[in-house]
Amino acid sequence: MATDHIRYDVLARDALRGVLRRVLTDAAEHGLPGEHHFFITFLSTADGVKLSPRLLAQYPDEMTIILQHQFWDLVVTEDRFEVGLSFGGIPERLVVPFAAIKSFLDPSVQFGLQFEPAEGAMEAPPAKLPAVPAPSALPATTEPEPVVESTDEPAKTGEGAEVVRLDRFRKK
Repeated sequence: MATDHIRYDVLARDALRGVLRRVLTDAAEHGLPGEHHFFITFLSTADGVKLSPRLLAQYPDEMTIILQHQFWDLVVTEDRFEVGLSFGGIPERLVVPFAAIKSFLDPSVQFGLQFEPAEGAMEAPPAKLPAVPAPSALPATTEPEPVVESTDEPAKTGEGAEVVRLDRFRKK
């Protein structure tokens, strides 16, 4: 069997992460259109992830956040996104590299992506992760707080959902 020197699996993974980057960039610039909202699951101890010690203690392996009504200061760069969220009434600032993301789901249109951890996103010891300070002021809103779920089980996508798995592009 021939060796894949081009690394189509890496190219496909990076292209799909580009879809996620584009969607988040549009949300940062224009807000979420219609009923769109995002479930994003990521490795909480991956390189570059920044969570408060409180959240890291609550979600030591992985964490799912929902971007829907109450989030602020969404900033998207080439390799990560940052967002302000409230957890139990306490404002937090999260930094999540795209390489740490395990899955993305927009249940309003039943679209989802699942990722294998990227090279370089291997878990780092929690002691190396600096705490991210909470923002000084919260925006006024009456929207419900985002729900954060532990993700011991894979996200359920519902009937007819389109989930793209990178495994189908890998050699067996």
